[in-house]
Amino acid sequence: MVLGDQLSPSLSALRDLDPDRDVVLMAELASETDYVPHHPKKIAFLFAAMRHFADELRAEGVPVRYVRFDDPDNAGAFEGEIARALSACGLGRVVCTACGEHRLDRAMRDWSRRLGVPVEIREDDRFLCGRAEFADWAEGRKSPRMEHFYRVMRRKTGLLMTAEGEPEGGRWNLDADNRKPPDAKTGGGLFRPPQPPRYAPDATTQAVLALVQERFGDRFGDLAPFEYAVTRADAEAALDAFVADRLPLFGDYQDAMTGEEDFLYHSVLSLYLNAGLLDPMAVCRAAERAYLEGRAPLNAVEGFIRQIIGWREYVRGIYWLKGPAYGESNHFGATRDLPGFYWTGETEMACLRHVVDETRRLAYAHHIQRLMVTGTFALLAGIDPKQVCAWYLAVYADAYEWVELPNTHGMALYADGGVMASKPYAASGKYIDRMSTYCRDCAYDVKKREGAGACPFNYLYWDFLMRNEAALQGNPRMGMPLKTLQRMTPETRAAIRRDAAQFLETL
Repeated sequence: MVLGDQLSPSLSALRDLDPDRDVVLMAELASETDYVPHHPKKIAFLFAAMRHFADELRAEGVPVRYVRFDDPDNAGAFEGEIARALSACGLGRVVCTACGEHRLDRAMRDWSRRLGVPVEIREDDRFLCGRAEFADWAEGRKSPRMEHFYRVMRRKTGLLMTAEGEPEGGRWNLDADNRKPPDAKTGGGLFRPPQPPRYAPDATTQAVLALVQERFGDRFGDLAPFEYAVTRADAEAALDAFVADRLPLFGDYQDAMTGEEDFLYHSVLSLYLNAGLLDPMAVCRAAERAYLEGRAPLNAVEGFIRQIIGWREYVRGIYWLKGPAYGESNHFGATRDLPGFYWTGETEMACLRHVVDETRRLAYAHHIQRLMVTGTFALLAGIDPKQVCAWYLAVYADAYEWVELPNTHGMALYADGGVMASKPYAASGKYIDRMSTYCRDCAYDVKKREGAGACPFNYLYWDFLMRNEAALQGNPRMGMPLKTLQRMTPETRAAIRRDAAQFLETL
């Protein structure tokens, strides 16, 4: 059994495959397209990549039973398709690689009983840190922070390490060098980074696009133009283009946001990594080579590698360590419904309007847009974490629950009470103004804290602190804003509460 995000020749389930005895099963299933309303571009990317991967296997002589979404006999779920394959092919055993979501993990562990055959579930060793290894590292740690884990992974992989066992450049983390606003490069003008490569759909992908348009065309998200890679070769070419064209300035501008550019200097490789088209260690080695050969600076390469062996591995570890109950926490008791503009983009807040529009067009937004715009707004407004997480899982092409839930529930919303983050990522409009061009064309005044025309991020930020003042008192990283809050006059506090209440009533 090969799942849609397991498109790797090195997959553990395929390691001892015997073409004379075994059959690979792949299936496009309603159970996977419908548990959240996935973006049409996300569905098209995965179906097209799956079909191309099946063709790669067939070209190597591997028998593949591939069930298309529109097959009239499609059972719509894994268990039904496995049962059909066992019967049709006269087989008596299932081998698979562990999946990435609790929802499917529970089902897989029950397949043997329900199907009446042995089911072997192998570890997904495409990740650099196994589940048990992460659990061992986290054991006894009150706060299993990413930064500590990242150092372990640097030592384990040897990436950017000297022969003496020290971090290249003498520092583990160069994030302080990676916070330039978008205007810094040209002294006030906009900048135009090189664009990621675009790939024209071949006949296989065109057939998928027609299917997706027919079945899922009414969902949130634009299907056309479709220009993502769907083969391993094209994904590797996209990696090469990033390393050559955008990695050198990735570090400087990885936190920048503009209304004029979608991708900036970001790699746009996460959808390929998370589907299995790219190997994470190979990606990191390509970036490391660019530094060692003088083609990219250390701050860019370290920041990029940290996203993969640090954050990517860490959030997966947290997901499996904390288990299904992790997503049930709600530290701030947030219950407000997700605003409709997360689906329509119809808001006068320019930052949110742009990020939702980019998400609709591309099934993509970079990590600061997700964390500090859509995520921060949801935190400040007190949006129900489950609704926010379901939105992120649905709209991004790289989103699977193992990576989406910790990043959204833990980092963006602090709904886990500090398991992942040492403080809530709460911020006023000042951060967005500093790191983006959005505020230039906004209907609201980012300089105003309250009153008519004030930026909603400003009064929502202070209202958030007032609502949760008691819960935040013991957090040393919140000391400064809480002191500022305590110096506010009762009249100012009342004005902020009034503006926040009036605004939130309109959502």
